[in-house]
Amino acid sequence: MDQIASALGDGARWRIVELLAERPRSVGELAELTGLRQPQATKHLQTLTRAGLVAVFPLGQRRVYAVETAPLGELAGRLRELVEAAEAHEGERDVIARYRAAIEAESAVADRDRWADDRAFSFERVLTAPRDAVWRHWADPGLLASWWAPPSMTVTDCSLEPKPGGRAVLEYRDAEGRKYRSEGRVRAAKEPERLVFDLSVLDSAGAVSFSGHYDLAFAEVPGGTRLRLGLRITETTVEAVPYIAGIETGWGQVLDNFADVVGKSQRAAEAAHDEEEEVQA
Repeated sequence: MDQIASALGDGARWRIVELLAERPRSVGELAELTGLRQPQATKHLQTLTRAGLVAVFPLGQRRVYAVETAPLGELAGRLRELVEAAEAHEGERDVIARYRAAIEAESAVADRDRWADDRAFSFERVLTAPRDAVWRHWADPGLLASWWAPPSMTVTDCSLEPKPGGRAVLEYRDAEGRKYRSEGRVRAAKEPERLVFDLSVLDSAGAVSFSGHYDLAFAEVPGGTRLRLGLRITETTVEAVPYIAGIETGWGQVLDNFADVVGKSQRAAEAAHDEEEEVQA
């Protein structure tokens, strides 16, 4: 497929294939119709032949070329798959568009420090896992690192020590190697019901861009756990616009990832339990 795509990536070769799709033609005819010199046309035809897109038929002293439809069909199928994949994930493109619009809107009002202080956000998810399992995915650093980062980011350090004064930190890096760090403290913890903590987003110099005050509540519901997350921001700086503009979308994505990780973990635990029961039986 790579060879086919590479061969068709040249405009002249694409035109040759278009002409051969109409009917077989000689190299001289193709050169005349494309405006190429005959040696150039021959070289392009050799490339197309190596890619399996063109077949050559010696007819006495003439050589006639014809298109091979099977590779084109394979390419068409692969392109259809790409279109279907893009359409299935078009929500990801919408996320980027919404984020850009949010940055523009916030930039228009961020004319001074403290411009967004005390703005509040709330999020909720119902998870198909018991409350103690949900709690562990916040309190255990290894489990926390498995989900607590936006898509395409890699967690490099994270912790929410579930005790008053406990360490609260989140650091992750993007694909270009840039690091993003937040630091704070846990204010209250009541396992497995509530976790309250602060996190300040730091800029590249270590100064606070803004601070977030988080209040997490875990409630038992039929079939699982309801998670409610409240967030209030303070110490907002003008430079924090991109971060604040991304809070709604970013936390939405992170909690969706959290729900997916917790769900998979719960299904794996249930499968292991069932297997153990079968062995014992």
